[in-house]
Amino acid sequence: MRHMNWTFLPRGLAPYLLGVLRIVAALLFLQHGSAKLFGFPHVAMFDGMSMFSLMGAAGALELVGGVLLAIGFLTRPVAFILSGEMAVAYFMAHAGKAFLPILNQGELAVLYCFVFLFIASAGPGRLAVDRD
Repeated sequence: MRHMNWTFLPRGLAPYLLGVLRIVAALLFLQHGSAKLFGFPHVAMFDGMSMFSLMGAAGALELVGGVLLAIGFLTRPVAFILSGEMAVAYFMAHAGKAFLPILNQGELAVLYCFVFLFIASAGPGRLAVDRD
């Protein structure tokens, strides 16, 4: 029996699309760190947050990790650390509110966790300083 090829995009695009996923996820994630540490963009929930708190530490990870991930430097270890940060954030801030992420506002933490875990496994793709 003949195998059907269901590929709609050329296989050669995959490393570039992985790179785009890494960059877009990193830039979106970076905003969380800049909002916590610099108040930009302004998120009222972070007003008066101490830099020397758990949220301050998370902001530092998000800012530095977001930059490193965006340029693709130390991609695998940084993505693994950020994946762990999001797992911790989910269980500390969301899981206790309700079982399902849609009910406990944890969807973004779960999604970041698994996107970063995928990047840690798959590597940076193209358009990275340390591409495989």
